[in-house]
Amino acid sequence: MNSKLPNVFHNNKSNLGDNNKEVFYSKIEEEKRGVDINDNIKPIIIRKKINDIFNSKNFVYKANVIITTKDGDREVTLIHKNNDHLLTINNESIPIDSVIDIKRV
Repeated sequence: MNSKLPNVFHNNKSNLGDNNKEVFYSKIEEEKRGVDINDNIKPIIIRKKINDIFNSKNFVYKANVIITTKDGDREVTLIHKNNDHLLTINNESIPIDSVIDIKRV
């Protein structure tokens, strides 16, 4: 019954105390660098709102909305969208990148 057992591995590295600093991520550190995490999410939310308006059961030909841009709020009637622009019934083209918020009237 005196069988020989294998040796147990023992790590001699003593420099493991800094591991948390290497792999830790914090939102606070991002904000300190001047990066607003919400800036990456806002265009996605705006595009989702636009898609929801055009994919709605109520949308047949046109949709009355209030669009907020850096120039202010205005009420328009949307009739078409493509990847980059919204087209109004007055043949006005609004870049989607300039839209801050959009609400259905």
